[in-house]
Amino acid sequence: MSTLPTFVIAGGGLAAAKAAEALREQGFDGRVLLIGDEPHLPYERPPLSKSYLQGKSEREKIFVHDAAWYRDHDVDLRPATTVTGIDRGRRQITLSGGEHAGYDKLLLATGASPRRLAIPGASLDGVLYLRSVDDSERLRDTLSTASRVVIIGAGWIGLEVAAAARGAGVEVSVLETERQPLLRVLGSRIASVFAGLHRDNGVDLRLETQVAEITGEGGKVTGVRLADGTLLVADAVIIGIGAIPNTELATTAGLKVDNGVVVDAGLRTSDPDVFAAGDVANAYHPLLGTHIRVEHWANALNQPAVAARAMLGQDASYDRLPYFYTDQYDLGMEYTGHTLPGRTDDVVVRGDLGSREFIAFWLDDGKVTAGMNVNIWDVTDDIKTLIRAGHPVDRAKLADPAIPLDQTTR
Repeated sequence: MSTLPTFVIAGGGLAAAKAAEALREQGFDGRVLLIGDEPHLPYERPPLSKSYLQGKSEREKIFVHDAAWYRDHDVDLRPATTVTGIDRGRRQITLSGGEHAGYDKLLLATGASPRRLAIPGASLDGVLYLRSVDDSERLRDTLSTASRVVIIGAGWIGLEVAAAARGAGVEVSVLETERQPLLRVLGSRIASVFAGLHRDNGVDLRLETQVAEITGEGGKVTGVRLADGTLLVADAVIIGIGAIPNTELATTAGLKVDNGVVVDAGLRTSDPDVFAAGDVANAYHPLLGTHIRVEHWANALNQPAVAARAMLGQDASYDRLPYFYTDQYDLGMEYTGHTLPGRTDDVVVRGDLGSREFIAFWLDDGKVTAGMNVNIWDVTDDIKTLIRAGHPVDRAKLADPAIPLDQTTR
């Protein structure tokens, strides 16, 4: 009498839900146990800093599937439950309630957590982070009553929250230690576009700024004091200084960890029965020839299907180019590809930076490594083709909107 295998998915976000979906679509008829530490159904995170935060989309739309889907597909969903340990020798996990569960294959989709700011006042009421749906709802309620907020960090989350706050009529100061927002990702020339965008929309953007403390009274935030002594009054302080992959389980279990759980192109960890996908995975990319960890929706959406194939013993390789998007005020943007840190200054622009309608191409050794289309649409496939081709481009042709992108190589 044979026993059907058990596949366990640790994590309750988009990657976890898509992995369960992929396993069923690919014919797996064993037990699927999906364990998430939040009390909610698995949901998508981009709306939390965009449409849902702004009150433009309903709560039901953030969920990957409704409750009936998990029942209909025989997925044993355990919300509000945490995997506290992995015994690789026994192929067994321990849950927060003390229960043990065996696995034949285990997928880690544990995501990432906001990086915490360790300064005086960081624990005051009114200091907010944005990662979960509860965080988004708390922040939305705050923006409905606040007059002024301070945002620490000018990354994607910080800038999207700034746009939402300005849309709600709130006065906003954004503080950034670098000389431009998004500098490490975009380089100075393109980063300046986002600096101008936010200043044009009334944001008090303070660059090369150090924060000394968050001030408060009666346990509640009253403002932020800068290193130079300047005091900024605020009803709330939102901190967006990056995220840290949730690797505690993997580390304790003895898996290879380096800026995330290290996996190969098939999303296999150093243990052949354990896999990782989404924000927590530092995956080898066969096209780029290096390991990368990408905290973007597209990875959480697309990696699980590859992980599912690998868990089922099939050949599998994840080679999609990184992709993300943002919407801020009247600016919509898509970014495709990957540029190594320190190589963001060789940029060719097709279009007009001033009107914020352009495509920016990042080059390395004369070849396109990434492209970002701003308020120009239906060009993502062409950008992908240029990157994948790996051929040197003619810079003048690349900058000329009259020349099709497929005719810009030398």
